[in-house]
Amino acid sequence: MHFVILHLDMETTLDTIKDICIRQRRDGYRFSMDAVFLASFVNARAPGRIADFGAGSGVVGLMLARRYPGAEVTLVELQEGLYALCKENISANGLEGRVKALCADIRKLGGEFEGLDLVVSNPPFRKPLSGRISQGREKAVARHELELTLPELVQSASRSLKPRGRFLMVYLPERLADVVAHCRGAGLEPKRLRFVHGRQGAEARMVLIEAVKQAKAALKVEPPLLVYEGRGQTYTAEVQAMYGETS
Repeated sequence: MHFVILHLDMETTLDTIKDICIRQRRDGYRFSMDAVFLASFVNARAPGRIADFGAGSGVVGLMLARRYPGAEVTLVELQEGLYALCKENISANGLEGRVKALCADIRKLGGEFEGLDLVVSNPPFRKPLSGRISQGREKAVARHELELTLPELVQSASRSLKPRGRFLMVYLPERLADVVAHCRGAGLEPKRLRFVHGRQGAEARMVLIEAVKQAKAALKVEPPLLVYEGRGQTYTAEVQAMYGETS
């Protein structure tokens, strides 16, 4: 990962990515390239109201706030420690006027979360008994379905979106069939897919998904996103651009 570390103390780092800075806990949950890919996958023209469900330290929502200067963005995070980092990161980026943080369970959001243009989420990927459980409660909740399941996430997004509103998420390819089934069951029609591969010829490691509320069936599969050039560890030009770097 290409971060510039601006500050380091006993508990947190302050890192820069593209045009934002993000304070993260050194030993807690830290965002990965999945979040950067998700933010880059958004192609809405001019969304007015955006929510980032399970915002972590706020990276996806803050990147979208920078890209869409007319949008109001809400970072919704259940864990109090990450919620505190969201608030700090909003202030550090000078976005207090348009971005707010909310410590809440997305399954219990009220009427103020109806009629959104865009909901994004980099949710827990794995079922509680699958994969290696992350050390520490903060990491475990962020990566495993301990507090939020896939159908609960999809239903919450659907309730919050206006008709033709968009839901975008990043997920595991092996669970794509579940995503499609739950989206359709909640009135969200999958419209765009993009698979993420480590390099040419490798199996997909992630999939980016866009679903639109109350839309007709018509699915577009975009060209694959390749992370590395050849067999080395150099990012492709597309990934470098996502990080605000040049080759």
